[in-house]
Amino acid sequence: MSASREYAELRRTAARYAHRMRNYTAPMHDRALVLFSGGQDSATCLAWALSRYAHVETVGFDYGQRHAVELEVRPRLLAELRQQFPDWHQRLRDDHLVTMRELAQLSDTALTASAEIRMGAKGLPTTFVPGRNLLFFTYAAAIAYRRDIPVLVGGMCETDYSGYPDCRDDTLKALQIALSLGMDQRFVLETPLMWLSKAQTWQLAQDLGGDALVELIRTETHTCYLGDRTTRHAWGLGCGACPACELRGAGWSGWQAARAASARS
Repeated sequence: MSASREYAELRRTAARYAHRMRNYTAPMHDRALVLFSGGQDSATCLAWALSRYAHVETVGFDYGQRHAVELEVRPRLLAELRQQFPDWHQRLRDDHLVTMRELAQLSDTALTASAEIRMGAKGLPTTFVPGRNLLFFTYAAAIAYRRDIPVLVGGMCETDYSGYPDCRDDTLKALQIALSLGMDQRFVLETPLMWLSKAQTWQLAQDLGGDALVELIRTETHTCYLGDRTTRHAWGLGCGACPACELRGAGWSGWQAARAASARS
């Protein structure tokens, strides 16, 4: 497929999401809780939720992560979203921070210790933290239960990702059933990036908030597994060599190339 055709398809996919958001008025689902780490994917999901729901809250997790700097960028991002996007200001409500440092004690991974980032013995990268997303959604559901929020939003993706089994669509569909049964309240787990590439994720941000949102995500979000916020790249700050940086950088390059090809055609 040529770059211009790929970009056209990318735009059509993202536009379908944007159209669904603008026309979503179901009163039963007007409140959402977003798993917001401070990274590119969760920031895009937060914009997605703010375009769709009247009441949006956020939750972050301090689990002893090696890249704990992501917790520092979260409040700045929330403040900038409120300032730069007045239509979202009234929709963006309380932020929650959950401490679950025990997860780092239970996990011997490259995300919770100074270990080498490589493929592990079980065919999974050493950045895989067992149970992390399952616990994130369980804790989020406990918060949502007492705040009468039926929708949980996460940035998990099965297209451009590191192969984590708890990012898979089947895993999260099963978890949605378990949480709904276990709390006797119907929850909906929304994963708007599940079938999007990283290039399409950049395009979705463009469609949701234009150049301003793309620039905010590019300069202020944190993705790097090593917590590097000193090295600047076209796509943002990070070491440039860890799997998270490589995915983000490749997505940015692909998106930029496709846009340039489309402009020339």
